[in-house]
Amino acid sequence: MRRREFIKLLGGAATAWPLSARAQQPTMPVVGFVEVGSLDASAARAAAFRKGLNETGYIEGQNVTVEYHWGSI
Repeated sequence: MRRREFIKLLGGAATAWPLSARAQQPTMPVVGFVEVGSLDASAARAAAFRKGLNETGYIEGQNVTVEYHWGSI
């Protein structure tokens, strides 16, 4: 292998490495919060839920995603 071919090979690998490293980022876990009623009626329970997550080391938006859903009967 010639010197210039070797340098091209190393340059190509160095360019492609950051792209492959970015593509393999781990996904955040998703937790669902489902409550019957309105957002206003269950705001205290949702706040307590977020507080409990924080106490166990989960911070919404940083290492866990929370999906909130409210419904009625």
